[in-house]
Amino acid sequence: MIKSKEFFAAFDQIMQERGLKQEEIISDMQEAMIPALKKVLGEGAQIRLELNFDKTTIRAFMFKEVVEDVEDWDRQISLEEANDEEIADPEFFMEKAKAKKAFKVGDIVENELNLKNFGRVFAITMKQVLSQKTKERARAHALEEINARADQIITARITKIERDTCYLEIPGSNLEGILNVRGQIPGQVHKEGDFLKVYVNPVSDDRRGEIYVTRSTPQFVRALFDLEVPEIGREEVIVKAIAREAGYRTKLCVYSETQGIDPIGSCVGNKGSRIQNVLAEIGPEKVDLIPWSEDPLEFIAAALSPSPVIRVEADEAEHRARVIVPNDKLSLAIGKGGMNVRLAAKLTGWKIDVKSEDKAAEEDASFSEEFTLGG
Repeated sequence: MIKSKEFFAAFDQIMQERGLKQEEIISDMQEAMIPALKKVLGEGAQIRLELNFDKTTIRAFMFKEVVEDVEDWDRQISLEEANDEEIADPEFFMEKAKAKKAFKVGDIVENELNLKNFGRVFAITMKQVLSQKTKERARAHALEEINARADQIITARITKIERDTCYLEIPGSNLEGILNVRGQIPGQVHKEGDFLKVYVNPVSDDRRGEIYVTRSTPQFVRALFDLEVPEIGREEVIVKAIAREAGYRTKLCVYSETQGIDPIGSCVGNKGSRIQNVLAEIGPEKVDLIPWSEDPLEFIAAALSPSPVIRVEADEAEHRARVIVPNDKLSLAIGKGGMNVRLAAKLTGWKIDVKSEDKAAEEDASFSEEFTLGG
């Protein structure tokens, strides 16, 4: 038996700091102590622990079955030895309690271990295993808490920045969030001590302990609108689709079947307050709010906002559309580096080919001429 108030006081501190329960600590102690004891007594040894937090004591017992002929010395004991009052190994066992009656074949004999005599190697092994177990359990608890907030935005403080990677203190846990360059919005600069809104992805229990958060995904902007627009939470406004190139432009398609609800107006807010709050978080990025339509021609035309559209011609079999725009709006429709048309294609799921009015007329005339000659 070991009695140590300091030992159990340390456990109380661990339970408080890491949010663990007493039964979890007991389970971890068993997983730590029993393998350490087996290294001394034999891997087949059967061991039982008793932890008493009230009395601050730890007791360990090795038990064996009484048999006539011993075949497994780790698990069995002879009838003669079971009833012998002498201690088989006084170095490792406490003095035997006087038996109330003689043992018989089939009984289970328990002998208490003298834990004080198991030496420094046992103590170090137990401490290492227990420390690892409690860390793993504390991390599992924290991951459960983080995953309860998955697909949501949290506000975290930057504790340090190394090589453009931000390390954040995740509130309500002992975990550290990592916001790498890929997860950041191009053009934004952060410094230590800043509080950032970040999007939490579902986290698996990887042993490296790394939890990546992001501000660059479409889901981040979607979640910002969830925070700002209560109609989305009440499902009065439905987000049908979203496409984004972080730091440059986002297209958000919204829809409502609720009478009296304007989905675009709900996202903009009174005097633009709601969308301004979103833009303040992702600036200098722009946001196009797109009304959803069941008519693919209307949807595609709206998706090319802010460019006006003359007409849309669709090949539903190929899921391809040709969009004709005014001559002076071609560059606006395509966007810098093709971004506007690329985002419109992602938003709608259609392949989109944008043509100026003059270019479309030339192509139509050429097709008509080829058709006439061919005819």
